[in-house]
Amino acid sequence: MEKLAKTWEELEQQCKNCRRCSLADTRKNVVFGVGVTDAEVLFIGEGPGANEDEQGEPFVGRAGKLLDTMLAAVGLSRRHNIYIANMVKCRPPQNRDPLPEEQEACIDWLRAQVSLLRPKIIVCLGRVAACRLIDPDFKVTRQHGQFLEKNGTLMMATLHPAALLRNPNQKPEAFADFLALRDKIGVVCDHTALHFEDEV
Repeated sequence: MEKLAKTWEELEQQCKNCRRCSLADTRKNVVFGVGVTDAEVLFIGEGPGANEDEQGEPFVGRAGKLLDTMLAAVGLSRRHNIYIANMVKCRPPQNRDPLPEEQEACIDWLRAQVSLLRPKIIVCLGRVAACRLIDPDFKVTRQHGQFLEKNGTLMMATLHPAALLRNPNQKPEAFADFLALRDKIGVVCDHTALHFEDEV
């Protein structure tokens, strides 16, 4: 395995040339991530869908619009004060869950992003990310919105925006998670909260 780059630009270039698993054969674009590279809050989804594969940016379809709306409601924005990435950087066919071996092949890219970013809070969007990063037995419908610390970083999972589109009655629960996140940011983050007034 090649030595991973120490700058965002080099890391993204390396990632875009990746062929570590079969998802590379069917992708249009590697979806590396988006946001500010000094963000204190990192959101992690499972993998790109069709819109993301087309545009090369995470969460740009209907689920992405919902995510952006919920972020804006608590003063967060991919353009100003957070970073968004995925467990796998290439689209799984038919939007299926990324397989364990695909996640394993891709995890070093995410680890390198976390290493460069050094976030204070990581938010897992949905079951796949939560089970991989928090606890293999994590039940997102029951444990969402709960903070725990791992290796000095606060971690929380919330319901995936695509799941909220399928089950709109869960939106209030998810929004409560975002309000809890806003409160936690106010306590542990140094510069993220400065954007609250700008965004709302």
